[in-house]
Amino acid sequence: MIQKYNHDGDAGRLEAFGQGESVLKEPRYLEELEDRLHFYVEECDYLQGFQILCDLHDGFSGVGAKASELLQDEYSGRGIITWGLLPGPYSLGQDPQKNIYRLLNTAFGLVHLSAHSSLVCPLSLGGSLGLRPEPPVNFSHLRYDATLPFHCSAILATALDTVTVPYRLHSSPVSMVHLANMLNFSGKKVVTAGATIPFPLGPSQSLPDTLMQLGGATPWTSLSACGDPSGTCCFAQSVVLRGLDKACHTSQLIPGTPLPSLLHACTTGEEVLAQYLQQQQPSVRSSSHLLLTPCKVVPPYPSLFSSSLSQQGLVLDDPPTGAAVESIPVLGALCSSSSLNRTLGDLVKELTKLDLRRWASFMDAGVEQDDLEELLQELRNLAQCYQCGDSLMD
Repeated sequence: MIQKYNHDGDAGRLEAFGQGESVLKEPRYLEELEDRLHFYVEECDYLQGFQILCDLHDGFSGVGAKASELLQDEYSGRGIITWGLLPGPYSLGQDPQKNIYRLLNTAFGLVHLSAHSSLVCPLSLGGSLGLRPEPPVNFSHLRYDATLPFHCSAILATALDTVTVPYRLHSSPVSMVHLANMLNFSGKKVVTAGATIPFPLGPSQSLPDTLMQLGGATPWTSLSACGDPSGTCCFAQSVVLRGLDKACHTSQLIPGTPLPSLLHACTTGEEVLAQYLQQQQPSVRSSSHLLLTPCKVVPPYPSLFSSSLSQQGLVLDDPPTGAAVESIPVLGALCSSSSLNRTLGDLVKELTKLDLRRWASFMDAGVEQDDLEELLQELRNLAQCYQCGDSLMD
């Protein structure tokens, strides 16, 4: 649709937030977007809202921000959930200008998208949003290459497909707006995503067994470049567990056997998951969903899995069979977390140190010095929303 910028190569790319915003100010692009949008909206039987997937690190953050503003103006009351995609750490630190532009685009994108969206969630396998690269996140049973976008996109797509289940199923009572309202109270428009891929269930284990083994540790890996979630406060969360056989949902102990935990006394899988989340975060508002359908990982899904997994993604005790993994259970979560206080605060610190006169080309794309000052204040305000102690129970 956008012909004036190149998608590949180093020249003529959409590289700055201001460039992206200006694209949708041009009548030809705006009219085409509205025509396509109206076509699909008229086909809907029930319009919950809109999902926007856009890069945060380049000019598409400006395109996404402008698109969310237009959607908010035209479809007031509908949900708008924006997923801001970021490159893996393998691509950082190579070019100073690209690194500075990435920082600026990410900051402008988060602030402007959160102003017009119901929720904004960064998605990345990196460990940080800042200038200093952090190692990619680790999954115990995945053998992925962080330098391959094919691998990274498959993992993020698995998480995205899982955490969006609550408002995508006909059988679910949760709408997009309801989910957003649960997570975004008190101005907390930015959330983090996390996932356990695959969920580590053994062939002879039940869900209570596995959850008890996880102990008090955060059971998922962060996928929002906000660092390790351990030790942070959670204000609200939506959790989805998919792909477990129904026979595994509750305790398989012989009647009369002493129960190892309260989880083993639950009579349904939904009750087990809800009880576990209550034990982990007693004062946190949690929404939990259990889905029987696993995540299919047959080709073209890349082969990322360790040899210790069965065809159904269960963790094997015996030597591997050699059969390719075809499906996996996945645990996914969206969290309003205090980790964002540190992450957004660190963005402010790094941006404050920048001398924008050295990066005049970014300013030439439509951003002024006053815009940066306003951005810093908005980031500070957003970061303050995630201070520990600010919970539903206060």
